[in-house]
Amino acid sequence: MFRKFMNREKGITGLETAIILIAFVVVAAVFAYTVLSAGLFTTQKSQEAVYSALKEAQSTLELRGPVIATANNTGADGTVKQVSFVLANVLGGEAIDFTEPTAAAGNDGTALTGTTATNKVVINYIDKDQTVNNLYWTASTLGTSDGDDLLETNEKFQITIGNTDSGTSGGNLVDALSGNPLGINTTFTLEVVTPVGAVLTIERTLPAYIDTIINLR
Repeated sequence: MFRKFMNREKGITGLETAIILIAFVVVAAVFAYTVLSAGLFTTQKSQEAVYSALKEAQSTLELRGPVIATANNTGADGTVKQVSFVLANVLGGEAIDFTEPTAAAGNDGTALTGTTATNKVVINYIDKDQTVNNLYWTASTLGTSDGDDLLETNEKFQITIGNTDSGTSGGNLVDALSGNPLGINTTFTLEVVTPVGAVLTIERTLPAYIDTIINLR
């Protein structure tokens, strides 16, 4: 009876156990590798997104000194024909190409756009009545410079929007703001848009009386 009972007992060998164990280990290793790879890929993409956002959010330009406005005509009904200010590169920022724009036909104070444009930096004008994109401007170096059009660390460029005289190449700000010249008590915004970095926004308000030269602190 005992021998009959023992003949019916079933079991597994050590080899079968080893095969099953190896299969579990292989499946676990593949699963762990897949999870680890996905985690590393996600981390890398997150890091790239953070660096890209920081690069876009950090402005590479800063305003140095006041904004100077030059009058087209003075008085309580005066208007402005030119605005100038000084820009510098933020410490450690990338060099910015300040190749000057080409004046549009008709000397209306705006620059050429599209395939004919020469400028990388675009300056836009905004007030409560209008928006004018891609104004004509010129750049001149102040102090130390290597002579090229790149605004680099320790360099300063004086940016002048519009020429002083109407009818000259590029016109003046009165030409650019045709029908709505920049006058007394007007709050206006200049957007300096660079290829890399955040937009530099300059907002100023004109006084109730226009002098020949106005220091807009």
